[in-house]
Amino acid sequence: MRAIWSGAISFGLVNIPVKLYSGTSTEHSLDLNMLSKKDMAPIRYARISTASNKEVEWKDIVKGYEIEKGKYVVISDEDFRKASPEKTNTIEILQFVNEKEIDSIFYEKPYYLVPDKGAAKAYILLMKALEKAGKVAVATCVIRNREHIFSIKPMSGEILILEQLRYADQINEIPEIKTANTKVTQQEINLALKLIDQLTEKFKPEAFKDTYTDTMKKLIEAKAKGKKISAPAVEKKTAAVKDLMSVLKESLHTTGHGKKKVA
Repeated sequence: MRAIWSGAISFGLVNIPVKLYSGTSTEHSLDLNMLSKKDMAPIRYARISTASNKEVEWKDIVKGYEIEKGKYVVISDEDFRKASPEKTNTIEILQFVNEKEIDSIFYEKPYYLVPDKGAAKAYILLMKALEKAGKVAVATCVIRNREHIFSIKPMSGEILILEQLRYADQINEIPEIKTANTKVTQQEINLALKLIDQLTEKFKPEAFKDTYTDTMKKLIEAKAKGKKISAPAVEKKTAAVKDLMSVLKESLHTTGHGKKKVA
């Protein structure tokens, strides 16, 4: 795996040279091509100049900012670096916060932070200090010509994770939920807690598989062989529960997904 960025974590007067690796992949996605329905030929997207009406090669394409109608200023990668050279090579820690203060909706994309040559001690120091304090660092950094906000936290006591965060103005307003006159009893809460406790297990991410993609691949193989595919019947679920207590009690008599009876 190749590093996608290299620079340093700025921690007070301490600089920790690091390399950045992507923490996730999209291997499970299906690689689908766009085809013409008429002749099943692949669709080719062309980059056409509006002036010459001719296709333009990638090497002849530049980025530009429109300062007035039809007038552009060309912006190069070097211009981005000139705008803020220190930010393009530095993950600057601005503050430390309790992890619980960052809602899950703000987390966008994880990266692995790996110490570069000669940075192991300072790297371990930061990781151990974060673990001991029970805090996460909040930092800024420029990646791919754009400044982002990140959190830095230890993962399993082995490595630091850099998590790209969304800015507050990227979070949509919470939709209206009409629950003002809805009440639940303490008995219903107690039964729900028992059900949660009954279904509580240690989280094992390796136990979860992308079965949808596997199913789609089998469907594609079947269609390629000329087999007729029919969708399985889907059980309709009722939207409202008239007797919540009875449903909770019935749920407590099963574990997993209702396959095993509780003694």
